[in-house]
Formats: sequence, C-alpha cells, structure tokens
Amino acid sequence: MNAVVARCVALEKCGAPLGKWKPYPAYRDSGVEWLWHIPANWQVSRIKHLAGPGYKTFVDGDWIESPYIESQGIRLIQTGNIGVGEYREQGYRYISEETFSKLHCTEVMPGDVLICRLADPVGRACLAPDLGGRMITSVDVCILRPDRSHDSRFIVYFLSSSAYLSWMQALSRGSTRDRISRSMLGNIELPLPSLPEQCGIAAFLDRETATIDRLVAKQERLIALLQEKRAALISHTVTKGLNPTTPMKDSGVPWLGEIPRHWEVVMLKRLASIRYGLGQPPTESETGTPLIRATNVKHGRIAESGMMYVDPTHVPESRDAQLRAEEIIVVRSGAYTGDSTIVPEEYAGAIAGYDMVVTTRNGFSPYIAWQLLGPEIYELQFSFHKLRAAQPHLNAEELGSTLVVFPPEPEQRAIAAYLDRETAKLDALTTGAQEMIERLQEYRTALISAAVTGKIDVREETQCTSEVRRS
Repeated sequence: MNAVVARCVALEKCGAPLGKWKPYPAYRDSGVEWLWHIPANWQVSRIKHLAGPGYKTFVDGDWIESPYIESQGIRLIQTGNIGVGEYREQGYRYISEETFSKLHCTEVMPGDVLICRLADPVGRACLAPDLGGRMITSVDVCILRPDRSHDSRFIVYFLSSSAYLSWMQALSRGSTRDRISRSMLGNIELPLPSLPEQCGIAAFLDRETATIDRLVAKQERLIALLQEKRAALISHTVTKGLNPTTPMKDSGVPWLGEIPRHWEVVMLKRLASIRYGLGQPPTESETGTPLIRATNVKHGRIAESGMMYVDPTHVPESRDAQLRAEEIIVVRSGAYTGDSTIVPEEYAGAIAGYDMVVTTRNGFSPYIAWQLLGPEIYELQFSFHKLRAAQPHLNAEELGSTLVVFPPEPEQRAIAAYLDRETAKLDALTTGAQEMIERLQEYRTALISAAVTGKIDVREETQCTSEVRRS
C-alpha cells in the first residue's frame, strides 16, 4: 500500500509518471493537438478505423421508445449502464424478438466496445458484458467492434484516460446537454502500439488497477465500520449515559429498552418549537447570505459543497427563516429525510431553505441535536414516516411527536461534550480514509493515461498472454 501511495504522490508532485516505470527510448510528435508526443514506434489512428470489416461494426444503437419496453426478452443496455471503463448494472429493460425484427435492431455482442455519446462524461466506454442472452443498446451509445489487429481492452482503457475524456468534454459542449455525434467520435485520433504491446499494456493495467481497486475497497470497508461505530456510540451514549453503574429502569418503549432510572422519555414538542424554513428560495446569487438546504446537511455537519447564496432583503418579512446559533435543522423530504445538524456560530444569520428548524425551550440544544442523530430516532421513528409514501417526507407534527430520552442538564452537557470529542476522532479517521480513496483514484486515472499514451514503458512488466477477441 505504501509503495502504491508513494507512486501516487510522485505522479501528483512531478506531473509525470516516475516510480519504477521508465519512459520509452524515443518519442515523436504525434501530430495530434492534445496527444503531444508518442513513442516513436507507435502509430496514430482514428476510432472509426479500428472497426472490423463487415456490416454494423461502428454504428449507433437503436431508438427504442417506451411502448416497446418489455419485462423480459432481449436486454436493452442504456447510457446509465456505461461507466468509465466499466459496465454498471442498474435497472432492467427489454424488448421482444418481434420488436427487434420490426425495428431492424443491431445486436450487441459480448466484448464489443460501447461508447456513450452523452455526458457524464462524454465518450466514456466499457466492454459489453456477457449477460447470458441477446442484447441491444440505446441510440446514444455507439457500438465499436474492433478488427483482429486491435485489443478491445486497450481501446477501453484509452477511452477511460483523462487526456481523452478532457478533449471530448472540450469538443462536446452542446446547447442543452453535452453530447458528441458518431461522425465526430469516429474521427477522434488515438495512439496505437502494435497488437502485442496493446495486449501487454491492457494486461498490465488489469493487474495494477485490480490492486488499486482492492485498496479502495479496503478503505471503503473501513469507512463503513467507522460509520457503524459512530452510530453505535451515539446510540449507546444518548440512551444509557456515561456512567455504566447507573441504576436502570424500563423506558416503557419496546424498541428503546432500559434507560437510566432518573431520565425521562418525552416528546420533542415538549422541549422545543418547530418552524419551517423559507421554502422556495428567492433568486440565488454567487454572494450574499448562505441558504442551508437539505444537500448541505450531512449527519450533524453543514457541508459547504454546493452552497447557495441569497440576498437577505429578498426574504419575505413574514417568514422566520433566519437561523440562530444552536438551532437544529431537520431535513424535511427526499432521500435524506430526517437527517439533521445543529447550526454552528459561523452560520448564525444564514437562511433555512425548505427544511424544518427546531428551537429548544427546555433543554440543551447540542444534546437534543445528538438525540436526533441517534439510530433510535433516525432509523426507527423517522423511518415510519419516510416509508408512508414514494417520496419520503416528514412534517412538523410528526417531528414534534418524536420520542427523545431526556436526562438532567448537567448530564446533557457532559454527553454532548463527550460525543463532540469522540465522534471527532472517528470523523478524522473517516476523512483520512476518504482522502486515501481520492489519492488512489487519482493515481489510477493517472496510471491509465500514462500507459495508454506511452508516457511509461511497461513492455517488460508483462507479456501478452490473454486472447484477443476476434471479430
């Protein structure tokens, strides 16, 4: 792992692949604006010239309208299935054999290169998988069936490189949605080594990216464990307290179990008032007062990413939308219904968006905020309301009826301080793991680009042992 990260850092700092991989002995001008120099023994070809002989070896998929969609039959691969270098399974759509014949559809074969002409990003590609049956693809996906002198894996790796994807983005600025035509796509030039080199580079990248992907998966598992530990820590602390010797009593709530004998179980509306935020925001701007929306609420924190700003003079005087320090924002609807955060001092004066604002009357706000983040509320009580409709939703009456465990104020303060301190440690570890993932993914991208554009020579790393798919 350290060796991989060290090579990643070298790439980031030096702007070129270092580590154990050397450049080719000699380079020449590629003649292509965005490719610069390529190894002297490589050639340059257009994507359309990679296609094998015969009918429909470089062609768009099929226009399939909704009435033709079936629950079984011939599988329809859509643009959402095309990832950067990988096939992504999401949803299942089919057409009938009759529709296939009627519309003269083009069958996709396992190992074909599928190139998406739409964002995001434009030009991304993957190998068509073997799904155990016949397949077609949608009209915005181009089917490339390479000839026998090209390795489909190498082509997909090139079409996943940052150099290529950046150039495609520059070319495809559409009036409404980024896209590129098949004719323009076909004329994109790419560097090509000999078939043995293509196969060797693909095998090298298969091996190296698999190693990186395993490291990423390890960090993702670590993040999941840290999140589980964080949730368990909050749950135990806000329902059992900090003193393990405290006498307990039955809470009277089946899913809550025992709580300290001197604690109470009360409805949130006994402790706080609840109001709605601004609702439909006024015209947003690049400067002004922050508008806190659901997308800015992240498990007890306010995320600045995607923050909107508004002119406070445009907020109707009839709406009490201005936030005060230590008020609590609770997400009202959508995928993150019930998530919440306390308002820190630096966001006092910000404007609440569509969500609800909790102002405590008889309690310590930071403790109440931790209560609302506990699984007993977030996962159990809120889920009852979230599941009542296709669009998750929570209103002020339901939030006010939420049961919270309420200790004396000195214990509230001690618990809040403890959770602030201990969750900060877990959050720091989570941030470290997330940063590691970002570095590994950046390294993965850089390594692919370096290999498929000839910036590094990996011919001694591997031999061509994999069979190349024949057209």
